Amino acid sequence: MSLRAGIVGGGMIAAVHAAAIRAAGHELVGVATRSSSGSEAAAGRLRARPFRDAYELIDSGEVDVVHVCTPNGSHAAYVTRAAHAGKKIVCEKPLGVDLVEAQQLNDLAVSARVPTAVPFVYRYYAAAREMRARLAAGPRPLLVRGSYLQDWLVDSQEWNWRVNDTQGGASRAFADIGVHLCDFVEFVTGDRISRLVANTVRAYPERNGAPVRTEDIVSLLVQTDGGVTGTLTVSQVSHGHKNHLFVSVDTEAASYGFDQEDPEKLTVGTAAGITTEHRATAAFESADAAHVSFLPAGHPQGYQDAFNAFIRDAYTSFEGLEVEALPNFADGVRAACLTEAVLESAKIGAWVDVARSPRATEAVA
Repeated sequence: MSLRAGIVGGGMIAAVHAAAIRAAGHELVGVATRSSSGSEAAAGRLRARPFRDAYELIDSGEVDVVHVCTPNGSHAAYVTRAAHAGKKIVCEKPLGVDLVEAQQLNDLAVSARVPTAVPFVYRYYAAAREMRARLAAGPRPLLVRGSYLQDWLVDSQEWNWRVNDTQGGASRAFADIGVHLCDFVEFVTGDRISRLVANTVRAYPERNGAPVRTEDIVSLLVQTDGGVTGTLTVSQVSHGHKNHLFVSVDTEAASYGFDQEDPEKLTVGTAAGITTEHRATAAFESADAAHVSFLPAGHPQGYQDAFNAFIRDAYTSFEGLEVEALPNFADGVRAACLTEAVLESAKIGAWVDVARSPRATEAVA
């Protein structure tokens, strides 16, 4: 069955959503932005029909699935309207600007019985799935090390709506990319981060003459409910790194490493040395990896392919079929729990327990 989608927002990530909708065999009906002129321009780029505004698109009988791809501060209004309209919803993270808002949106979606999805897309690399399968089958993890580094804010004059806490929320670097890193760690290990201590840093007190109240750098020590300890680093001011999400998990028998900028490979370390194993070869044995592997060996799969796989799974679930490991609004709440803990720990300079939150399977409508 082909579902009809509408996208609220017309930026870079909207184009990624548009390509993934079509790759999954569904129809992109239209797009809406903050203004009619913006909608016209976005519709031209995305090859869709412009709607006058977001609410016209959400309320349209021609739209089955609403994709919310707008600044964080507007998510609540659009998600609320879509839930009341009974629409299936894909919302970019962070789901809400804080934990209270994220929880309210999840509760609304559950009570309205509308299915949801949140793009924690790094779960959809074959190497990530292979790592998860091996960790589930192998000796217990001992240590996790990870980082997510970007460089788009290394210049003190760089500005974006994400820097503005009224539009993006009280956290920037962690809420924007740190939650991806933590979601990846929890996904591959099967553990939850139960405690953390965080330090946050603003590289510049001002940007473009405006005060900065959100962080550029976060350093974390974490402990999981399975007894794993770890160190995580998040930065948007690291020269030469565009989207360097790296995670290594050390177990009693081997270590496993994944680099999002080189995602076709899984590194495996033993006392004999480090080897590199490639997607779509005999080394990747898990059915979980095969589920998100589309191309033969030597034909690289990248971020858009991972996003396509996420949308394929999301729309499969929207059609009423069960999909394992699909991130939904409960995962958005989980990210907000972690963000709240990071901000609280940085404020008081001490370890903080991460609030309990529902797993995704507990919140499926």
